[in-house]
Amino acid sequence: MTSPDAVDVDQPLAVDVPAAPHDASGERVPTRDLAGLAPPTRSARRWTPSRVVATPAALDHPHGQRIVERVRALGIEVEHLRANRLTGVRGQTDRETYARAKSTMAIVVSPPSRRILQPIAPSADWRVDLAEGCPAHCQYCYLAGSLSGPPVTRVYADLDDILAGLAAYAGRGTVTSRNARRADEGTTFEASCYTDPLALEHLTGSWRRAVQHFADWDAPVQLRWTTKYADVETFVGLPHAARTRVRLSVNCAPVSERFEGGTARVPDRLAALRRLALDGYPVGLTIAPIIALPDWREHYGELLDQVRSAVDGVPDLDLTAELITHRFTPGSKEVLLGWYPRTRLEMDEESRTRKHGKFGAVKYVYPREQMAELRDWFTAELTARVPACRVLYWT
Repeated sequence: MTSPDAVDVDQPLAVDVPAAPHDASGERVPTRDLAGLAPPTRSARRWTPSRVVATPAALDHPHGQRIVERVRALGIEVEHLRANRLTGVRGQTDRETYARAKSTMAIVVSPPSRRILQPIAPSADWRVDLAEGCPAHCQYCYLAGSLSGPPVTRVYADLDDILAGLAAYAGRGTVTSRNARRADEGTTFEASCYTDPLALEHLTGSWRRAVQHFADWDAPVQLRWTTKYADVETFVGLPHAARTRVRLSVNCAPVSERFEGGTARVPDRLAALRRLALDGYPVGLTIAPIIALPDWREHYGELLDQVRSAVDGVPDLDLTAELITHRFTPGSKEVLLGWYPRTRLEMDEESRTRKHGKFGAVKYVYPREQMAELRDWFTAELTARVPACRVLYWT
């Protein structure tokens, strides 16, 4: 008999809300109580899960077998499940359950809901998931409030089928493919919504195969993903046909050093950006979340100067920026304060403007005057310090 506490690893980690496509604002995100479950921060390194399991269906797929081989080559045992239910995850306390789940990776087949692509404005035409789950510990993480069960990282074995299904969406988006301002990007597919690709790539090889797929796809299309890690060596020298844009998520020192546990240092991320740009990749910056700290102009000015140095002398540079200000919902605040009770992340409703998103959810953003000040400064300073950079959107 299956344990009632077993985890169905074929179910999505992040809650499906079909009426409200995922976006960086955290709007209308179902939450659950994670009070007291804050994981300890750790230095950035390749994630080594303490437990890897594979479902029977996953092992029927060639890529599932490839993942198993990669994991075993790293000296990690792979446990073959008899069904899609995973036992031994739930502990006697919520903290123990969370810790076990966070260190577990499941090789599974993507749920049917994930194969029906959703728009993801303003980033891209379509969201395509190759995995769900992230080992980083960012204290502002919007994903923390959208988990439907113990956060076992799920990596998808049916990668070949996922990639083959993308052709049906070409030319059908509204963010880039039918937008005159961004039409040069073609139909765009965002592959980093519920995970960080470089946190898992050494275990799966999925994003490398996706880059190759897009390189071979003779059409106006683009793969996009963003990361807070810097391990890009397996992508350098890979034929990519300039159809993959890798964006490095960066922030000023007080934010990155205080709130982004377990990630690569920003200088290392920028070095990775330069490495990819020199290899001909379109690259990008995701500056998020922009936080109005005391002396924010000084801190973000230093960041932009680091960016300028990182891209100096890169021939034929194709660099974009996506600028996302900090916002939170009542639910996400509750979850994050439970995870990080001593966080110094500012989430004061009284200093923010209360807004209703397009799906009716409440969120707190910077007041209009402050938002305009931030936007004007970033627009002007990016133009002055990194003139080759093209801003895609501000939110």
